[in-house]
Amino acid sequence: MLTLCGFAASNYYNKVKLALLEKGVAFDEELAWVGETDKACSPLGKVPYLKTDKGALSESTVILEYIEDAFPARPLFPKDPFEAAKVRELVRYIELHLELVARNLYPEAFFGGKVSDSAKEKIGQQLEKNVAAFTKLTKYSPFIAGEQFTLADCAAAVHLPLVASATRIIYGRDFLADTPARDYLKKLGERPAVQKVNADRKSNTEVMLSRSKG
Repeated sequence: MLTLCGFAASNYYNKVKLALLEKGVAFDEELAWVGETDKACSPLGKVPYLKTDKGALSESTVILEYIEDAFPARPLFPKDPFEAAKVRELVRYIELHLELVARNLYPEAFFGGKVSDSAKEKIGQQLEKNVAAFTKLTKYSPFIAGEQFTLADCAAAVHLPLVASATRIIYGRDFLADTPARDYLKKLGERPAVQKVNADRKSNTEVMLSRSKG
């Protein structure tokens, strides 16, 4: 049995959780807040991490690669090596060039903090450039990499809403608004696994915010 450890307000936790649900892999969940993780399983104290019968794995990308190898049914990568690489390329763009950049806005957008005007200007310019580059790689036909639901969709489902929300709050406009992302995410939201992840995320976010206030 697999045990996914972390907390459901984390988009990286939810990327793995969504993949497990979509693949139909049985797993348990173990709540582990940042600062309260098992360092033997995740030496840097990061979430998510995965407990298996053979030991633990940390880093979401590594976990997902393991899940694909260990549970080949309902694959989240195309069979063609080039198309599989294009899926990995999209995941990299979503996580490194969109979400990681937008994350610098989160303290002000979501947590009542403050980001300097100069930082916001620089972040905005970088995001606009990166969104334009990302859009050249997407297909939305109907999924982000083509006809098959893939790991790129798992990443998009949990990361793109944060990018959209953060830019809308900070800059007064959704930087993804001129792309097909909104309709695509709405369609993804009809999938039972995505609905489950989103409901758990909402509930856990409320708990996380109450913990921070307490």
